[in-house]
Amino acid sequence: MVFQMFPARLFPLVNAFIMSVIMVFIMTAVITAVNTGIENGFVMRWSQAFVVAWPIAFVVILLVARRTQSFSKKLCSID
Repeated sequence: MVFQMFPARLFPLVNAFIMSVIMVFIMTAVITAVNTGIENGFVMRWSQAFVVAWPIAFVVILLVARRTQSFSKKLCSID
């Protein structure tokens, strides 16, 4: 038996949420560390960058996910 937390119709939102959180978490950490170093206040600077970047990433993924999936399928010869 598979546990289903959300209905299937919410898949695009759940997928965009998870993908955006993971990408923004990693990218803001790396960019903040490169630009300012991992010193005092790193977590605060990182969290501020995350709060700014996450909503943007979430909306962009919602807007382009289907198109990029279709394009990727064509590039990979997947029907």
